Amino acid sequence: MGTIYYIFSPLSQDPNKGTTKKNVPHAFPSTLVPLKSQTFNNISFSRKLKFPVSLPNVGSLCRTRLCRSYAVIQPLAVPPTTTNLRVTIQRSSMVTPFEETKRRSMFLSNIDQSLNFVISFLHFFSNSPKFTPEMIVDKLEMAWRKILVSYDYSAGRLRVNPEQGRLEIDCNSAGSGFVIASSELSLDELGDLVNPNPEFQDLAVQTVECCHPQDQPLYILQVTFFKCGGFTIGFSFNHLIYDGVAGKIFLENLASLITNDRLVLPPYNNRKLLVARSPPRVMYPHPELLKLDLPLNGGETDITPFQLPSSSDSECKTFRLSTQDILSLKKKAKIGGDSTYNTSFNVVAAHIWRCKALATNTGNDPEKLSTILYAVNIRSKIRPRLPPTYAGNAILNAYWTATCRELEETPFSRIVRMISQGSERMTDEYIKSVIDWGELNKGFPNGDVFVSSWWKLGVGDVMYPWGKPIWSCPVVRNHSYNIILLLPDIKGASNTERVNVVVALPHKQMVKFEGLFLKF
Repeated sequence: MGTIYYIFSPLSQDPNKGTTKKNVPHAFPSTLVPLKSQTFNNISFSRKLKFPVSLPNVGSLCRTRLCRSYAVIQPLAVPPTTTNLRVTIQRSSMVTPFEETKRRSMFLSNIDQSLNFVISFLHFFSNSPKFTPEMIVDKLEMAWRKILVSYDYSAGRLRVNPEQGRLEIDCNSAGSGFVIASSELSLDELGDLVNPNPEFQDLAVQTVECCHPQDQPLYILQVTFFKCGGFTIGFSFNHLIYDGVAGKIFLENLASLITNDRLVLPPYNNRKLLVARSPPRVMYPHPELLKLDLPLNGGETDITPFQLPSSSDSECKTFRLSTQDILSLKKKAKIGGDSTYNTSFNVVAAHIWRCKALATNTGNDPEKLSTILYAVNIRSKIRPRLPPTYAGNAILNAYWTATCRELEETPFSRIVRMISQGSERMTDEYIKSVIDWGELNKGFPNGDVFVSSWWKLGVGDVMYPWGKPIWSCPVVRNHSYNIILLLPDIKGASNTERVNVVVALPHKQMVKFEGLFLKF
């Protein structure tokens, strides 16, 4: 049945713990009147912009294996878990474009504006004797300066258009962050890299000391060297810059600039391809979006990135599904169903949805509704189609809603079909209706299960002069009951079937989820 990873979140987390740098003021402080606290899906938070998508936070690691025959937990030998990465910031600076770029204001689509929060991810590299740390830094810094010419907005600053009340990017060449750091540890001492570790945040800082708190860059690159010769490259950026598909192209261009001094896939930067219609025409109901009572254009808009608070009463576990496990789910989905819809993502998402909905139905109400949300790439679905190298956010949340009774009693093939139907709903007219909805409303994704998939993005397949990363993963700082993270397996490329499923739930609900998850 594969391996289960048990992860328990600490009671508190100091974002600067384990570094020798001074305390850094929080980036992007609120300069406008904040929205009063609201509660949705049992999560309290303050929110000023539209439907964010965040990643769960997890804590320290304890690895175990489930004995299949008797369901007895047996401990496995584990590399020591690191609680302090002992990172020292050696240099923190701003990097500006290699060539002069024209100052402009860049329009952000309604999809872009909904994703105003910072995300970080890491590349881990083993020691490459051909490249000294000095060579790596020099090549990265030069390539970083050159890529900011084509991605000029990455060196800009977020601002509010005073006439429209909309967020936009001032492409002013203010620069992006470039940080060099070192760790007293070796990569082996970090333990199992597959398990999300909140201490990895020291490898991808989200602020730089050389900038005023209200003038923090939209993008920061950090390279951290370990005593073994291995190193990490950490990327922290505001999600409104681009989505995962465009992010993969950005990395390919960065690697190509280092290797061949050219872009392999020049970005298409015009976000007005996803402008709302005039007048807006909302042609469908959108239950996947929860309307918030917030001012529209002309009202107060805050540039402060959104942050979900962590759920302190939850524990996190990472469940691994092997290739054979996924084949078993596909075989199960064939019973009474059409195998056309039995993609790896569909069967995994269907299995997760059923387990999560039933595990959190604490009142055992068979009519309780559960809504699953999952991102869909709309580049090929909207008309006219977006260029393949469209460099903004072109993802929307597909959804499906069912009762707990349906999820418990309906054949698995039907649940898989629901997932497929959610994606099929994303037609050209539906996509434009969602974009127009965002022109008339400010809202938040409305669901109790959100599947955030890094599974087959392929960010770990990018080839640098010193080789491919041995592991790539998001840095998870906060976790939420509603968000489930899919990560690829460290043992293969992004096209492999193995997947790691990161779940955060209160203990009693986690016990029930686990029991359901292990039953195919």
